[in-house]
Amino acid sequence: MAGLAIDEEGLKLLVAAFYARIRVDARLGPIFNDAIDDWPEHLDKLTAFWSSVMLTSGRYKGQPVPAHMRHRARITPELFDRWLALWARTTDELMVPEAATILQAKAARIAQSLQLAMFFRLDDQPVPRPAAAADLAPRSVLP
Repeated sequence: MAGLAIDEEGLKLLVAAFYARIRVDARLGPIFNDAIDDWPEHLDKLTAFWSSVMLTSGRYKGQPVPAHMRHRARITPELFDRWLALWARTTDELMVPEAATILQAKAARIAQSLQLAMFFRLDDQPVPRPAAAADLAPRSVLP
């Protein structure tokens, strides 16, 4: 199966192989297996997602951020690294090298976007206090 291209068939085989690995992964498997009731349907949805992302097919109609937010209590930023490592290994093994590189870069950007949506909150950041008028007045250096 090595040497797959980024086309509908290649993406379908890649998604199936990758999520077979996810399902048995010690840390990711329990989260995914608890969240997904119908794996064949979910694999079709994920294939449509990657088709839309890589082939601009427009087949994916879901909303990834709300779907992941439902499981925020169990997902950590470190798990994204694990997901990306498995994705890299799977794409390296199955895809032509150029396709693997492109898919890995796209997955990294998607993971970064999801993490920002899930874990970064402006209200978690310190808010600078406005400068007081006394702070803005010119200071004399004369005694």
